[in-house]
Amino acid sequence: MKDTGIILLAAGNSTRMGTAKQLLIYQGKTLLDRMINTALEVFYKNQIILVLGANHHEIASMITEKNISISINNDWQSGMASSIKSGLKTLIDRFPEMEKCFILVCDQPYLTSDLFLEMLKLNESSKKEIIVAKYADILGVPALFSKKYFENLLSLTGEQGAKKIIQQNMKDVETFEFEKGAIDIDTKADYENLKSKE
Repeated sequence: MKDTGIILLAAGNSTRMGTAKQLLIYQGKTLLDRMINTALEVFYKNQIILVLGANHHEIASMITEKNISISINNDWQSGMASSIKSGLKTLIDRFPEMEKCFILVCDQPYLTSDLFLEMLKLNESSKKEIIVAKYADILGVPALFSKKYFENLLSLTGEQGAKKIIQQNMKDVETFEFEKGAIDIDTKADYENLKSKE
């Protein structure tokens, strides 16, 4: 795992929620703090980059893990591609020995550090260069890309996320079942439903 990085995408403005969902509290911590802490269970700080955009001053001030590296994407409104590129460029600069990289978001409350470990094992055993979570018949994040695909990620534009690269290279993709990955927090109803299960 010493050669693996993490890009944590948290640059959006949570339009459907109406407030910064990164800062919503679940089990005593913000969603963002939970995800940072989960990553830190198995990765060192220099292997992780947090990408912020909308409300970045407010969000950064609320992070309890103050030593985490942050990349500010001032172009966040152009779509997810700019955040992926911002995070990957920064991570390559700071962690040049990186051979693989996870992409994840902050609003999957059931993601655990074990999932990172299982996906890395699958990467080794399958010999596939892209490992993606599968839930509700969707291929999505967290997703693990080998260095072979870094240039493809850096060439994404606009609203294109990593899903485009996944779909174009299905012969090089292995999936990992993560049923609870379907539970993300986009609306107030999603959040209330999550809170009801605490």
